[in-house]
Amino acid sequence: MSNIQGKCLCEAVSYEISGQLGAVYNCHCSKCRRWHGAPFRTRASIDVSQFKLLSGENCLSTFKSSENVTKFFCKVCGSPLHSTYADRPNVIGIAIGALEGVESKPEANIFTASKASWYEITDGLPQYKSWPGSEAKVRETNE
Repeated sequence: MSNIQGKCLCEAVSYEISGQLGAVYNCHCSKCRRWHGAPFRTRASIDVSQFKLLSGENCLSTFKSSENVTKFFCKVCGSPLHSTYADRPNVIGIAIGALEGVESKPEANIFTASKASWYEITDGLPQYKSWPGSEAKVRETNE
């Protein structure tokens, strides 16, 4: 079983993920864009049992971004780390940018209906207006 290490920018918060990541997506929703200050957030889901905080519990802070989602970040450096979901208590959403040694690549662009107007998606991945499986693709891959 593989272990993936993650940490914030100042390295006060560190954690470990055991096993495989779930599907990796580039999320273009407006909340992810604002949270990361970028055109999208690359993220994956894992089971809560895969996540182990190694250090920095006292440096973690939270923000309830909606009734369903709580965002965790380092209160020292501000790094976005992970999300939890009230309607799916066994799932953690992981920000891939905080991880070391990830070999998984994004499978699709999601929530493209609210993507930044100034950003053009050119990676050739499938695009979905919301979660994959909940609707048809916006655009097929170029393959």
